[in-house]
Amino acid sequence: QVQLVESGGGLVQAGDSLRLSCAASGRTASDYAMGWFRQAPGKEREFVARISWSGTETWYADSVKGRFTISRDNAKNTVFLQMNSLKPWDTAVYYCVATQRWGFQYNDYAYWGQGTQVTVSS
Repeated sequence: QVQLVESGGGLVQAGDSLRLSCAASGRTASDYAMGWFRQAPGKEREFVARISWSGTETWYADSVKGRFTISRDNAKNTVFLQMNSLKPWDTAVYYCVATQRWGFQYNDYAYWGQGTQVTVSS
């Protein structure tokens, strides 16, 4: 089992930056690929970013590529999502996820945090 706790969400204006953190506990977090999903009101959960267990490989949704950066610190069992140039349509609940499977669908990820709200005003 892996427990995930997100932090860092909030209310910002368009163009601002925000950094989300996800603290992992339980089994060795470095054994897992980790990532972020988001869910806006009335929409399905969508993939945002993924980072390999070593931190050497990353993947992004096209909608955030060039604006968001995922990173991890395995010594601190923490994953980060740096979000720059935020847009109103980035508004969503952001979920930290962990998996030992390959994939970008929500059911490829066995472990989910409780989510943190990000609201971007125009």
